[in-house]
Amino acid sequence: MIEVSAVKEIVNDFLKNSESYLVEIEVKQGNIIVVEIDSDKAVSIDDCIALNRYIESHLDREIEDYELEVGSSGISQPFKLLRQYRKNIGKEVDVLLKNGKKLSGVLKAVDEKEIILTVEKQVKLECAKRKTLIEEDLVLTYEEIKYTKNIIRFK
Repeated sequence: MIEVSAVKEIVNDFLKNSESYLVEIEVKQGNIIVVEIDSDKAVSIDDCIALNRYIESHLDREIEDYELEVGSSGISQPFKLLRQYRKNIGKEVDVLLKNGKKLSGVLKAVDEKEIILTVEKQVKLECAKRKTLIEEDLVLTYEEIKYTKNIIRFK
């Protein structure tokens, strides 16, 4: 079976001078290699094709046969790296907490330990007849978060 570490070394060598970065590598049963990349800007199909060809040129099918899939991190995929959180600051996201609570809001800030999510909520102020919409910043640690995904809106 092909080792993840070997593929990781090949991918990192290819990506070292690019804007793209490695998100995840999986080697599944039957030597199915799945490589997921992302970028602070956008990942094109040409980027995926070039990486695919580079990996194939560094693995020998005569020694060990494999199937290779190279793709970009999908817009609806959960964030897996801090860098993905950073690139999405200012965007609307859904956060599912490990306790089952789902939050939607704007990703305001991130660091190595936590995120700040700005959510809107309805509250009744003392002198008001109706509830008022206010914004509140929630600090969430990564240990509390099951996943975070972009919200996709079509206008």
